[in-house]
Amino acid sequence: MIAQHALVLNLHQPAGNLEELLDNQSWEANEILFALDRIPRSLWGHEDLARVHVSLSGTLLETLSNPEFQKRVYGTVDCGSLLWHFQNEKLFEVLGTGYYHPVLPLIPEADREEQLRRWLGIAHHLLWRPRFQGFWPPEMGFSMELIPLLRAFGYRYVMVDSEHVEPISPMSWQELRYRPHIARFGGEAITVIVRDRDLSDAQESGMELDWFLAEVAERTKWCDFTPLVTTCTDGENGGWFRNVTEGANFWSAFYLPLLERVAAGEAAIAPTFISRYLDTYGARGEVRVRTGAWNTGWHHGRDFTQWTGSDRQKQAIDAFAKASRMVHDARWYATERGVCEGPEAEAIEEALWRLLRAETSCHLYWGEAWVPRAEADLEASRAALARIGICAEPAQSDAPAPESTTESKPESKPESKPESKPEPALASVPASGADAAEIRTEAAAKAPPSPAPDRSAEFETPAPKSS
Repeated sequence: MIAQHALVLNLHQPAGNLEELLDNQSWEANEILFALDRIPRSLWGHEDLARVHVSLSGTLLETLSNPEFQKRVYGTVDCGSLLWHFQNEKLFEVLGTGYYHPVLPLIPEADREEQLRRWLGIAHHLLWRPRFQGFWPPEMGFSMELIPLLRAFGYRYVMVDSEHVEPISPMSWQELRYRPHIARFGGEAITVIVRDRDLSDAQESGMELDWFLAEVAERTKWCDFTPLVTTCTDGENGGWFRNVTEGANFWSAFYLPLLERVAAGEAAIAPTFISRYLDTYGARGEVRVRTGAWNTGWHHGRDFTQWTGSDRQKQAIDAFAKASRMVHDARWYATERGVCEGPEAEAIEEALWRLLRAETSCHLYWGEAWVPRAEADLEASRAALARIGICAEPAQSDAPAPESTTESKPESKPESKPESKPEPALASVPASGADAAEIRTEAAAKAPPSPAPDRSAEFETPAPKSS
């Protein structure tokens, strides 16, 4: 029996981070750019076997497509060519995600829809795909209430972490982890693809090919079905992915040798696209998924403690909700009056994108070190509304005084495990320039209305076998 392997890589840089790193830590910016560029370059000539799923955040796509940024790094990485290479459907299955990479269950419902719509706007424009079948929840932050939204946007399957999946239908440990399943909420159903947390931890930190093959064989030996083994990590963070030395990074030390073994018939595993697996084998059994995220360098992912552990983090999340109500109320009122251009419409649009950018997961990931960035965007959002006479309610008199916005660099992660997020840069994130604003406007304009749900995911069944 040949196990099918779905490799998934999350690629994200928060708005302005690469520009800051170029200014302050150029060596790290170059490492990240080289790691991104290495992905398609490593796979050239292996279109017959290589299969990689990638999720690119909207902010990363915005940066890579910004003409000024492209000019700045030309000679280091050709960003235009990099984006073009990700269009190769023989090598890459691109997963949809949220534009500003928010932990979706932690932000208001109205903002979730905006995050998904804006990502589709820029992704359709840059990656030339009519449909994105799979969805990558930023930080793998998932809750069952997201299912109707994902189906409304046409997604067939969603990635979830094995730590949070519970069976409803009777199934073995192997079936639970290595088979796609159906999850239902609010009258809608979606296929869930289970990330193997243990194997993914090894993929993140650096693993030997022989160990991986033996481990997969041991974990799937009792399967009476074709197993889907799914490993998901960041794809441009950590020394294992950033190392430029031949034979000392993920691609040259692990993945290309894996392809050689597969080609020689010496590996009981084969790379696959998830969509192709579903077309062939379908999904079996029903599950529920507990609310949670993937594990980080500090936390197991349950209860989102990584992003909600301090009072100041919680205050920022509460501020998201308050700002969201103001922005969406203003937007609704303007729409009711037929206001779609001019100073009022521009102020509301600025307030909305500042709010959405404030919700970036990285603003809460580093404890309180980057919370001031979220607060600054929220303040800019409120200021935009104030220009048209919409002001926030006065703060409670007993509210805690704001802490200093002086940023400090978070402590490094343990040496035994590479970082799963970009290190915070020293300077604050600058406001996006005219080019970035143009990209945002174009992406929003190109975003389609929410399509009618494709209900094919409710009953995933294998495709008929050819005679």
